[in-house]
Amino acid sequence: MAFAIALLCLLLTGLLGIIIFTAYTNKLARHSAQARHAIIKNLGISTTSNPQFIGFFHPYCNAGGGGERVLWTAIAATQRAHPNCVSLVYTGDVDATKEQIIAQVEARFNISLDPKSLHFIFLKRRRLVEDAAWPRFTLLGQGLGSMFLAWEALSQVIPDLYIDSMGYAFTFHIVAWITKGSIPMGAYVHYPTISTDMLARVKARKVGHTNRGDVAGSLVLSRGKMWYYRFLMYHYSLALSRPSFIMANSSWTKNHVDAILSHSDPVMNVMHILNPLFILRLFATTFKSKKLHADSASKKPEANIVYPPCDTREMAQFPLDERERIILSIAQFRPEKDHPAQLRAFAQLLADHPTYTSGSSSVQLLLLGGARNADDHARVQFLRDLAEKLKITPHVQFIVNAGYPEMPGWLAMASIGLSTMVDEHFGINVVEFMAAGVIPVTHASGGPLHDIVVPLDGEATGFHAHDPQSFANAMHTVLSMSKSEQRAMRTRARTWAVSAFAEERFVEGWEAAWKGWVI
Repeated sequence: MAFAIALLCLLLTGLLGIIIFTAYTNKLARHSAQARHAIIKNLGISTTSNPQFIGFFHPYCNAGGGGERVLWTAIAATQRAHPNCVSLVYTGDVDATKEQIIAQVEARFNISLDPKSLHFIFLKRRRLVEDAAWPRFTLLGQGLGSMFLAWEALSQVIPDLYIDSMGYAFTFHIVAWITKGSIPMGAYVHYPTISTDMLARVKARKVGHTNRGDVAGSLVLSRGKMWYYRFLMYHYSLALSRPSFIMANSSWTKNHVDAILSHSDPVMNVMHILNPLFILRLFATTFKSKKLHADSASKKPEANIVYPPCDTREMAQFPLDERERIILSIAQFRPEKDHPAQLRAFAQLLADHPTYTSGSSSVQLLLLGGARNADDHARVQFLRDLAEKLKITPHVQFIVNAGYPEMPGWLAMASIGLSTMVDEHFGINVVEFMAAGVIPVTHASGGPLHDIVVPLDGEATGFHAHDPQSFANAMHTVLSMSKSEQRAMRTRARTWAVSAFAEERFVEGWEAAWKGWVI
């Protein structure tokens, strides 16, 4: 009798939950319809045209990095190819207006946007996806924060197509539930939130950006983190399987995304059966995404490579000769970019070759990049202090948050382009180096190794390195090359960059990836 009563209570509770959920989502749908009507009116679009709304989830749309170039190039291409669509950008840049953001895009990327088919949904709780909000269990916290941010976004306007263009895969759960799986979803993946490489580093107890020394040095903490990562990987795989289409920015990213999509963990499967974790799995698998064709549901999901857009036209006009002895770094001041490695490699270069510190042979390191918030500015100060400690301050210059017009000038002068990020997913900055005639010296991993700095007709287009000494050796090799050798390598690098990574190639790939989802 007691069991029957308990079962009845459980069923009634479930039924009540369904009624409340249905009423709430229907209320959001009605509110969204009203909001869409107001947006159409505000943009001056005829209400009879019934435009489609394409939602881009990009909380840092005004950051000015490579990911933002992808976003704005995609939106500009959408405006040209699909004039009956309105691009919605869900962003946390509440300190800027629509007009200011559009002006910043043109100044930074030289991309013109039509304000008549572009609308911003400003989100007030972006702090929930920032590193500082989650000093412990950062990935889990940011995943949960992104879900809350997605709820804030769709509670204002529900699009006809939702695209996560910044790597917040857990938002797909919220979109699927709010819309009851009625709209297609897509993703442009710059870098997987968690990868098999990260699990391998924790298992091997190797210190790195995602594995602190105190954790790597402790067997107990390493095992605990391994279980934490396995849990995250399990749910990241479920989240990433929701979109109707996935684009990856390089072969490295595609290989990792495909591995995540086919990821299987029997232990986690068992742990999510007949216990409270079952609710999590149910949440993550209810309301499947739409498919274009009935037979596509049976196919193994995989990502399509769509290389990021690189506006190489202006840079390809820069002269290849008479370069100054400048080593140039272009990267946002984020931790994964590993700017300290650049300073240490440069210090090693000067230590190995003291003649590079003065006279006509002197060499300068210039670090140019964007700082998004207080954390990034704190990192810049740390780098200044590190340069002082390494006694290279007179030879190092920092340029923070420079506008687009300033960057080409440095690219036209520099001799070497430096990139030290480990497992860089792609590396637009490296493509820009090559198009501008700057010889790249990059970390031997990720996109720069497999997609960008690759041989052309059997001859090198740049150099790879893995530690301060090998970076210093590579930079010395470039600085020691004859003018004819430098020109030949710059020519090869430019030829490859312009042919493989032009903006037109991105637009073609973008349109092909979501063909059928937009009328």
